[in-house]
Amino acid sequence: MSTPLRTILNRLTSRFGLRADWWLIIVGAILGTLTALGAMGFAELLHLVEKAVHHEFREGPLWMLVAIPVAGATVTSLLVYFFASEAKGHGVPQVMKALIQRGGVIPARIGIVKVFASITTVGTGGSAGTEGPIVQIGATLGSWIGQKTGVDRDLMKTFIGCGAAAGIASIFNAPIAGVFFVLEILLRDFSLKRFTPIVVASVFSTATTQAVMGENEAIFAAGDLLSGYEFSIIEMPSYVVLGIVCGIVAVLFNILLHWGEDTYDRIPLHPLAKPLTGAALLGAIGIGWVLMAREITPAGAAQQSIPAFFGNGYETIRYLLDPVSYGSGMLDVEGGGPVPVVLWALVMLVILKGVATTLTLASGGSGGVFAPSLFLGAVAGAAFGMVLEVAGLMPAGGSPAAYALVGMAAVVAGSTHAPLTAILILFELTRDVYVLLPIMVAAVIAVVVAQLIQPDSIYTYKLRRQGINVGTALDLTLLRSVTASSCEITPLPPEPIYASDPLSKLITLHAHHHVPDFVVVDQEGHYVGMVTGADVRTALIDREAIPLLLVAELLRTDLPTIDREDTLDVVLDKFAAHDVSGLAIVDPRKGNTPTGIITRTKVIKRYHHALGNA
Repeated sequence: MSTPLRTILNRLTSRFGLRADWWLIIVGAILGTLTALGAMGFAELLHLVEKAVHHEFREGPLWMLVAIPVAGATVTSLLVYFFASEAKGHGVPQVMKALIQRGGVIPARIGIVKVFASITTVGTGGSAGTEGPIVQIGATLGSWIGQKTGVDRDLMKTFIGCGAAAGIASIFNAPIAGVFFVLEILLRDFSLKRFTPIVVASVFSTATTQAVMGENEAIFAAGDLLSGYEFSIIEMPSYVVLGIVCGIVAVLFNILLHWGEDTYDRIPLHPLAKPLTGAALLGAIGIGWVLMAREITPAGAAQQSIPAFFGNGYETIRYLLDPVSYGSGMLDVEGGGPVPVVLWALVMLVILKGVATTLTLASGGSGGVFAPSLFLGAVAGAAFGMVLEVAGLMPAGGSPAAYALVGMAAVVAGSTHAPLTAILILFELTRDVYVLLPIMVAAVIAVVVAQLIQPDSIYTYKLRRQGINVGTALDLTLLRSVTASSCEITPLPPEPIYASDPLSKLITLHAHHHVPDFVVVDQEGHYVGMVTGADVRTALIDREAIPLLLVAELLRTDLPTIDREDTLDVVLDKFAAHDVSGLAIVDPRKGNTPTGIITRTKVIKRYHHALGNA
């Protein structure tokens, strides 16, 4: 933190006898309020675009289903290509990568571009959600404030967590879920020092949103619709099976999305053109859906509907949570025209939503995967409930709507590997207590099934393939909060060592300076390699050969180097790959000039010290 601000805070802490981190509560409140204002602006602008686009979809010619998504993809492509390539995709992995590899530093332009790129993607029919953009927007705001105030790496994580939680809380009106989304998925750290300011940010964000909007309604208000439903123990096997089904759906969605990303990475197209191809294919599938709907829609009904897999799909979810929809046998998809609520149509929607989301995001569109996961869960759950009805296994008073609600939580849990977040966010999105127990059962089972099939979640899959170890435990969180510069560094001997030097020089240096390993440089002082103490001891077995040997004959050039800003998890990974006791610390900003040696023992000692202070 900058010196003037640190001085002021220290004086206030001493004068009023406050805890050292009391000021983080104020930071949480500020970030919560600012993020809420940004989230409301984002949501309002997105709503205006969606309203205009949906009117054109309903009233315009059929080819508008292709033209409008392509137009939106064009704007998205230009924004991402020229201003912020990190703004494409679903946002959360990019924030996680910044936390792990860049100490939480996120350029402000990424958040700004993400706002408009997501609006032009989702608002024009792209199959994606708003949680990824809002997490990246909130995280960018937290990172920007952290950079301006000069906080260290550890506090930067708290700032980013406050912004991300506030974004989720505002956009979904779900303060508890916002907190657990950040702690369980983003930071993977439930320590009290992070929990308090993040809770404050989430609460202030929700309060600000409700005060400005003048309402406190659940997004999917299913409480009244399912108020007559009561869970009975005889349904437990059905919900267990639903959890298994949703876990498989979540894994298939994960595989499909990342297969699509890999495929688009291999396609030899200019980055500006790729999002256009995804939007065009999405529109073509949408035309096919509308033509099919016209064939099966009763005479006199609306002749054109918005494909259910366009946009975030919230309207479709709301209808699937209404038991009346199943009684009428018709579902007014996205308010554009009735489609039969039959099993085969629901199964098609599961497939088409997965394909549509893959085309949108894999090709370079901008949006989140949370809303598509909710959609897939609702549709899969509704289809499962209809199977139970056909088989005569639905109890009296039951409805496929209840299974649609439980399916939403199960697929979200299975795709994110975060059961607590899925359970709490579904409770806050619906405020329905009648299916809380089956939600918990199905969500946990879905996570178990998903992890057995695919160890990585939809957020961590690509990071793992890039060699980024996401981790799950407190020790990994601690390792990422401590840098190599905080360890005790063994200084280099005053005399440089060259490859052409005689080996006897190393023996003399060891006797005078007790240096265990030796860093070798070239004539300009740049790092060349190391001679380890173990190799020197091996050479000493044949003492008569010592005067004849040169340093070059024992030089190892395969050993990695350490940057002072590398976190300890990175340092330990390098030690694990090479059985040595020490590695060279170099300064890449000065042509890899070595500045000292860090030993495995000192790294472990520093870790234990951090663990004791956690």
